[in-house]
Amino acid sequence: MKVVLLAGGLGTRLREETEFRPKPMVEVGGKPVLWHLMKVFASHGLTDFVICAGYKGEHIKQYFLNYAAHNNDFTVNLGRPDEITFHDAHHESDWTVTVADTGPTTMTAGRVARIERFVRGERFLVTYGDGLADIDVPALLDFHDAHGLEATLTTVRPMSRFGLVDTSASGVVTRFREKPQMDGRVNAGFFVFEPSVFRHLRDSDHLMLEQEPLTAIAAEGQLAAYRHDGFWQPMDTSREHLLLNQLWDAGRAPWAVWDRSRAPGTPADIPAPRTELEPAPAR
Repeated sequence: MKVVLLAGGLGTRLREETEFRPKPMVEVGGKPVLWHLMKVFASHGLTDFVICAGYKGEHIKQYFLNYAAHNNDFTVNLGRPDEITFHDAHHESDWTVTVADTGPTTMTAGRVARIERFVRGERFLVTYGDGLADIDVPALLDFHDAHGLEATLTTVRPMSRFGLVDTSASGVVTRFREKPQMDGRVNAGFFVFEPSVFRHLRDSDHLMLEQEPLTAIAAEGQLAAYRHDGFWQPMDTSREHLLLNQLWDAGRAPWAVWDRSRAPGTPADIPAPRTELEPAPAR
């Protein structure tokens, strides 16, 4: 089964990191966030990837074309540059990676439409290339199998960006809640699609996947929502980028399901970092 990764957006809210590279190539723990996401899927036996590149996609192409050099020690004779000796073996030797140029300004629905030929009429997964989660991929696929519909998306309960103040009916403060988990649920990606979804993606270069295409699928009663109650964290801002690095450096990275020594527990006791670019909100 192919895993399709949306990796072509501009990443404007992380401009200090994405001015010179696409957001999925911004590093967490010294590796692109895209690599972390691929490791999650690979830990569940899914190692056939299609990357929808766009903005500064040449960085993604070069990374995977030179993957062995990026991830191993090597010796090269500068007089014979084609003769390279790699001194180690990386753990991703069984991965198959297709990097598809889906256009610099194409929206997410159009990016999926443009890789139809690479999924060959089979069921496939799609997710955003900048959000990390300890998603139970087998459970997601079992859920999709069980309902028999055309598409599944994954929903999560996001954390509030701000602390909340609870008060009594008379206006007396009863407690503070530091960035609690919200009651509503949002779309976190991690889609499972049957090949028939492409009928909703024709002429969709200007459409977001979450707008007309998924709305049309839902209107037909063909879209189900898998509830993920574990860890999920997008990387949209500098603050979120720092938070992911802090979790990794502290050995408390719940998404690192391929290495449980880095994910021994939940990150609830690790405070979100403050940055010069985003001061703490006033209480």
